[in-house]
Amino acid sequence: MGMMEENQRERMEDATVDQFPEGLRVLAVDDDCVCLKVLEALLRRCIYHPTMAMDAKTALKMLRTMKVKFDLVITDVRMPDMDGFKIRELIGLEMDMPVIMLSVDCYKKVVLNGINHGACDYLVKPVYTNDIKNIWQHVESRRRSQAISHMSRDNANDERVHPGSLAMSKDSKNKRNDEYDSNKNTESTHSSTTQKIQGWHGQLSFKTSF
Repeated sequence: MGMMEENQRERMEDATVDQFPEGLRVLAVDDDCVCLKVLEALLRRCIYHPTMAMDAKTALKMLRTMKVKFDLVITDVRMPDMDGFKIRELIGLEMDMPVIMLSVDCYKKVVLNGINHGACDYLVKPVYTNDIKNIWQHVESRRRSQAISHMSRDNANDERVHPGSLAMSKDSKNKRNDEYDSNKNTESTHSSTTQKIQGWHGQLSFKTSF
């Protein structure tokens, strides 16, 4: 019965992998309502599940109250209440989620600024379907990185010496040392006794010869 349940679970996991990235939960932030509608249409065309916000404060509130509901954030760089760099900074401090920058500004300095702020990608407006189609790779990359990090921590914990084991090891070592000292004392006593017996035999032999 356990084997059947395990096989069923594996089939369900395989089916989930086959469906990915369908249903990718994306929070899109842009103060331009036209750009936001275009972005929403592109996300839906790629079979993602978009949620739209027209200002940074609303977006952050949604993330803070429902951050498990989103896989990725796409945010415009230039917005009146808070720019995309600040949003990325706050997301990086409060939660672990990939953020993509979006802007009409394609200057190298601005793009590098976005990357330096921790953005996983930088899209230049106008955005096309091909730009959106592969954003799921950033989510998958983050998941793999987290899995590897988790495995590394587990391995590190397994390699640590537990206090109880250390105490047992010390007790065993002390016991071996005590046994060694005991054996050494026994051998020393035996040697001393043998020498005395040999001495007595010599004395007896001397007296007998006399």
